[in-house]
Amino acid sequence: MPELPEVETVRRGLEPILVGNAFARVEQRRPDLRFPLPKHFAERLSGRKVEALDRRAKYLLARLDDGEVLVMHLGMTGRFSIDRANGEASAPGRFAHPIADAQKHEHIVFHLGDGTAVRYSDTRRFGLMDLVPAQKLESHALFKGLGIEPLSKSFTPKWLAQKLRGKATSTKAALVDQRLIAGLGNIYACEALFRAHVSPLRLAGSLATRSGKPTAKTAALVAAVKAVLEEAIKAGGSSLRDYKRADGSLGDFQHRFKVYGREGKKCLTIGCSGTVRRIVQGGRSTFYCPACQR
Repeated sequence: MPELPEVETVRRGLEPILVGNAFARVEQRRPDLRFPLPKHFAERLSGRKVEALDRRAKYLLARLDDGEVLVMHLGMTGRFSIDRANGEASAPGRFAHPIADAQKHEHIVFHLGDGTAVRYSDTRRFGLMDLVPAQKLESHALFKGLGIEPLSKSFTPKWLAQKLRGKATSTKAALVDQRLIAGLGNIYACEALFRAHVSPLRLAGSLATRSGKPTAKTAALVAAVKAVLEEAIKAGGSSLRDYKRADGSLGDFQHRFKVYGREGKKCLTIGCSGTVRRIVQGGRSTFYCPACQR
């Protein structure tokens, strides 16, 4: 499933296309994705202008001129592609995993006022779209329980220490808890823990003193989370499964993984003689070096 860097990369690719443009017509080729689409979905979008395109956790938020927000989630295989009015198609290209009969899985097409078509396809249909009044967004079921944005200024060692104080869960489990940190997923949690030399098995509460103050490990982990996410966004995300950018090209951060997917290989930390190990936590694979991550 695309994580924060992949979703942010798609947002940045779509932003100059959507913002300031209006939906001249919307083709809705089926009544549902993961969940039923809103009633009169196509009709409610037609004629609406996109004033901003934001991201919250792993959701894209197109803010419309009538006060509603088009909420979009890519699920596991959701993709956007762009056909410009001049005939230039920026989506065709390599997929991480090509699919047969791609047109069959193209479920929604946004026809914009300038003649551009933004197409949404989703093989497994695990994505979703909804229309939510802007004033009710934070209280909506999808958002009311979400935690802090890890790239925000509020995500600090002090904040994290206070949240982790007394927690008996593992640090890895805490990092991927969307109620604590929104948008941080399995891949980037593994990479951040490695960079900070923090074991995924370490008790989360150990990253705070008894009085709830941050430790050196806490500071290193916060810095690592921010750095790995920013580098991944700059690289266009990681092309795992079916993910690709809005312009059709593949992200390349997967070529920079230090631990993820490297089970049995030598640790890349200078001076470390350890070997990357894979364990399962919460049903997901965790990759780490037991020698230098403590």
